[in-house]
Amino acid sequence: MHVPGFVVSKYRGEMSDPFVQIDRVDLRYGGAGGVLAVSDLTLSVNKGEFAAVVGPSGCGKSTLMRLVTGLHLPQSGAVTVGGNRVNKPVSIAGMAFQNPTMLPWRTTLDNILLPLEIVDKHRHRLRKHRAEYVAKAEKLLATVGLKGFGDRFPWQLSGGMQQRANLCRALIHEPELLMLDEPFGALDAFTREELWCVIRDLHAVSGVTIILVTHDLREAIFLADRVFVMSSRPGRVLNEHRIEFPRPRELDLIYDPQFSRKVQELHSEIADARQAA
Repeated sequence: MHVPGFVVSKYRGEMSDPFVQIDRVDLRYGGAGGVLAVSDLTLSVNKGEFAAVVGPSGCGKSTLMRLVTGLHLPQSGAVTVGGNRVNKPVSIAGMAFQNPTMLPWRTTLDNILLPLEIVDKHRHRLRKHRAEYVAKAEKLLATVGLKGFGDRFPWQLSGGMQQRANLCRALIHEPELLMLDEPFGALDAFTREELWCVIRDLHAVSGVTIILVTHDLREAIFLADRVFVMSSRPGRVLNEHRIEFPRPRELDLIYDPQFSRKVQELHSEIADARQAA
């Protein structure tokens, strides 16, 4: 499935310098005697690249997300995004999580516009240029198949529709980096696969850098240019896999024997990481 009107481009990250760099990072929760969540964590993601992070439960995948967005700061090592060392929340990042957390008293459109009330770049011009931002939000809604649903409240939308709106909210302020933390994990298989195609096409036309954390190995392989496999806690990168399937990828790829072999390869690495804990 392609989003109507989308022209799919090739992955553009290979020619770029790293846009996200995590360099030998340690992070411990709860002070000196607390839990060491990640240790010597190192990885880099190029501008325009789609990267996925997989690993055993509790390996520090979500900690990695918080480090990159500046919600947590490392005790040692460094995190750099867009050439700037991260020492506060990263304003050029958009985030989407498993739970869409839409405010029930706001319409879908007003939920999507919410980040514009927070991000300095947009907050000061939102009132004067509201019509411009509303038009942008409505265009995003049409892109993800929700044209005409801007006046609906969250409780009037299915789970899949809420997650589509959640993606619009993450993109409304035109972030350079999109962080996806298990965004499709709570959805049924058919809806999940539909949204794989939506995010595939959004990435293709926008060129936004994406980091996806997921337990779904099929999802990682279908969407990503590279997949990073993390160890058990304390998390570090054990291996990275370049995904060579050509783009654009269609859903029937998941039934290809080579695709299945790649899923099994990742599964075996994660199983070994769990046993080594």
